[in-house]
Amino acid sequence: MRDLKREHLRICPQGYTCCTSEMEENLANRSRAELETALRDSSRVLQAMLATQLRSFDDHFQHLLNDSERTLQGTFPGAFGELYAQNTKAFRDLYAELRLYYRGANLHLEETLAEFWARLLERLFKQLHPQLLLPDDYLDCLGKQAEALRPFGEAPRELRLRATRAFVAARSFVQGLGVASDVVRKVAQVPLGPECSRAVMKLVYCAHCLGVPGARPCPDYCRNVLKGCLANQADLDAEWRNLLDSMVLITDKFWGTSGVESVIGSVHTWLAEAINALQDNRDTLTAKVIQGCGNPKVNPQGSGPEEKRRRGKLAPRERPPSGALEKLVSEAKAQLRDVQDFWISLPGTLCSEKMALSTASDDRCWNGMARGRYLPEVMGDGLANQINNPEVEVDITKPDMTIRQQIMQLKIMTNRLRSAYNGNDVDFQDASDDGSGSGSGDGCPDDRCGRGASRKSSSSRTPLTHALPGLSEQEGQKTSAASCPQPPTFLLPFLLSLALTVAGPRWR
Repeated sequence: MRDLKREHLRICPQGYTCCTSEMEENLANRSRAELETALRDSSRVLQAMLATQLRSFDDHFQHLLNDSERTLQGTFPGAFGELYAQNTKAFRDLYAELRLYYRGANLHLEETLAEFWARLLERLFKQLHPQLLLPDDYLDCLGKQAEALRPFGEAPRELRLRATRAFVAARSFVQGLGVASDVVRKVAQVPLGPECSRAVMKLVYCAHCLGVPGARPCPDYCRNVLKGCLANQADLDAEWRNLLDSMVLITDKFWGTSGVESVIGSVHTWLAEAINALQDNRDTLTAKVIQGCGNPKVNPQGSGPEEKRRRGKLAPRERPPSGALEKLVSEAKAQLRDVQDFWISLPGTLCSEKMALSTASDDRCWNGMARGRYLPEVMGDGLANQINNPEVEVDITKPDMTIRQQIMQLKIMTNRLRSAYNGNDVDFQDASDDGSGSGSGDGCPDDRCGRGASRKSSSSRTPLTHALPGLSEQEGQKTSAASCPQPPTFLLPFLLSLALTVAGPRWR
């Protein structure tokens, strides 16, 4: 029996081989593609979970707000008559603004509410006094008096405080799910480097080339290869955990009288309270406005004062929890806990679930050179720990920039969530915090009442970076020639292909 001619292979150990250099190169490309496919498959499972969670929470939050608007549209006409009928657009615009904010529009929620109350006060005051001429300068004076007069009672202040915290919490949580999914998607697209390709080829196919196709890789050998290949991905671990921890923490803000469940679905109750208060205090308010702004002129074409009559008051009712949100949160917490170690567990997961590892004793597995025990220790996680990786040459001074960018996105989103936990919208926490406006009558501490930031108009609003989706990477040991009998040259590719088919792809 003739020995095979020695072929100078660039990756596999030198010795008798069934492979040519061209075959080795093709197998290297194949092994890299198989690993990248396995990585994308694992990432898709995680992405699908996050996308399902996002849709479920988004549907629930939108349902709460839609229910509130439907209740308003069904009850306000009978309760407030023309006071509502002539201002339907104002109420409709408010709900539209709330939806825009929740979905990630770059607007200041407190200023949105303040402007709503200011416009509503002007319109209702004019409706209540059709016999008076109320020019713009008089209405400006009315607006300046509003903070002291509190024409709508405590409703604007209560809505501002509760809605801001509830909407910030809901928005940041759903955005967190979107950012996490986006990070997974982008990292899955990061290509494997040439050193990784060489190491994976040696791990998966060199045993075939050396005539021992039945030898399966040693588990620790596989882990070292993949820890080197996925060193940059493992560096996501710390910020990934921080993000998921912050997302679990923000769900505490979903409960209670100021929680998402009770506030978003009850916006209409504060609107009803405000109109009730305005009607109750109409005479006192009018007298104080005249005292502060002077006697307005009589409108000769206006009718007499609107008949002072009470319509059915809308008594605020606490929205009973349906249990749906509690179930969603419980499932989300469990699933987020399950994927906390996703990035550092990838090497072990891929080796155990996707790689046909050896189940034989330690001295019978493929160690990269031959059948035998794998002696090197398993490396730690992350780029810095690969400086002495025996299987993959890793330049720890050159981190992957795509992954570094994703680490930064995780940090930014975590900061957003932590701010939301304290009731702050990170995009506007340095802007004006005076949500009283004309008609709320609510003051705020001097250090939080700056006037530096102006609210963007609807036409200039731009979505945030993570707005909700639209509804949204030594000498070789010689082998006996008897293990690999000499075939005709033209049959080599066919026989190698047959051996690989029998063995099956190493990445399941």
